[in-house]
Amino acid sequence: MTCRNLQPDGITRGCGRISVKFDPFMYLSLPISDACDTLDDCLDKFCEEEWMGGDERWYCDRCKRHVDATKKIDLFTLPPILIVHLKRFKFGASGQKSKIDRTVQYPLHDWNLSDAKKSGEGVYPLYDLYAVSHHRGNVGFGHYTAHAKNRFDGEWYHFNDSQCQRIDPGREGLGSCSSAYCLFYNRVEMVRSMNGMVEEKKTVIRRQSISRPELWPHLQRAKAAEWKSVRDDNFVFEDGEDTPGLARIAE
Repeated sequence: MTCRNLQPDGITRGCGRISVKFDPFMYLSLPISDACDTLDDCLDKFCEEEWMGGDERWYCDRCKRHVDATKKIDLFTLPPILIVHLKRFKFGASGQKSKIDRTVQYPLHDWNLSDAKKSGEGVYPLYDLYAVSHHRGNVGFGHYTAHAKNRFDGEWYHFNDSQCQRIDPGREGLGSCSSAYCLFYNRVEMVRSMNGMVEEKKTVIRRQSISRPELWPHLQRAKAAEWKSVRDDNFVFEDGEDTPGLARIAE
């Protein structure tokens, strides 16, 4: 928040006090406007500077009164599992609710958030999509379906009530649709091959369990040495695989 006061002559005045507050988030809830064609457009809209005036004036503890101000949201750190909610439902001026059926393009691979992430520390923010929740219909009625990537065979599947079938993501139109409602991304990490010589990009969708709380997204932390699953050279064996991969711990 920045204390500002727009005068009738068009000049912005105010004490200029800047208030910074850090808030954790479970998911990103991104707006959709007529100018939003891609997921990055929605994120840019979310991070736009917002004018706070009228009934939404901010109380400045330096000026000791409610003043006009600007508010801006930035992303400081990002989790290993990133959930994105697209705000497809909105309220009109008279309170009526409607749905936004605008097509939004979203990346299946290599969603790079390095420009949006303001902190230079931590893991490089590169993400791959592993699931999409869809809503088809309108405000009064609708139906939810989902697409998800199987972590064992690497194939995409379509889930519709009790039906499940493997699909071709290109033919299915994944990556650009008007029904995408929630997007689930997994941070990309580097994986060393068993011979220890080659590193390649791989999405490691870790299986979460009560016995391994270090894999819970909200408990991911920088001190990898404290994790009970860490082996030599800061590598982690993934459970449930015939040939365990060695996932580099980048944090």
